[in-house]
Amino acid sequence: MIAANGNTPHLTLIGAGPGDPQLITLKAVNALASADVVLYDALINKELLAYAPVNIPKIFVGKRAGQPSLKQDEINALIVEYAYLYGNVVRLKGGDPFVFGRGQEEIAYAYAYGIESTVIPGISSSIAVPELQKIPVTARGYSESFWVVTGTTKEGEVSKDLPLAAQSTATLVILMGLGKLQQIVQELLKYRSSKTPIAVIQNGTLPTEKSVRGTLENIEALVLSNEIKAPAIIVIGDVVNVHQDMVEKIIEREFNNSL
Repeated sequence: MIAANGNTPHLTLIGAGPGDPQLITLKAVNALASADVVLYDALINKELLAYAPVNIPKIFVGKRAGQPSLKQDEINALIVEYAYLYGNVVRLKGGDPFVFGRGQEEIAYAYAYGIESTVIPGISSSIAVPELQKIPVTARGYSESFWVVTGTTKEGEVSKDLPLAAQSTATLVILMGLGKLQQIVQELLKYRSSKTPIAVIQNGTLPTEKSVRGTLENIEALVLSNEIKAPAIIVIGDVVNVHQDMVEKIIEREFNNSL
């Protein structure tokens, strides 16, 4: 089948990265240039829309907690409708579309209506945002693995994986969890020391980025006093302090060697 304007119906699912418009991939930029219509989420940087043709529809579909947005079923239906109306639907999603992005749901729905799809990965905020704060999710001698956990499931609850992750020695990265910080801290304190390092990073990769670092015992007060708001990423584990630890060890070693 072809679209109403003669184009081939298609879905191109693009991960836009964590916010900084320079962190989108070249492949994604090229794909945007071939869009016939763009459906974009709240967390994408609107500067990226300039890579799409000027005269095509660019439709905001929301998808941000606490803000007006279309329901997922409505977005799925729009993808199919616009694919058969315009042709190539570019679905522009923040971060990576398969990391809590519901991308698989969208391509499965499109396929059920005879629409093929292409997926272009994006840089996930779960790694990039801590990294730009010099927080590695793994580091030799500090952490051998990491968990990425959602702070808000479809039922509106913290993931049931949180207690399992808390019992491990892994770095824990929580997305969409700021509104449940108190609950998260209480759960973690069942398994980890109150001195466990934790960082909360708001608007990661953007000029408006803010962050606080503390421990499980004082992070709630720090977030409140520094007016940290969503969207924010929570990082828990010794890796939060690894950069400063390593700097201090290098300085100490070099000082001792110079004696």
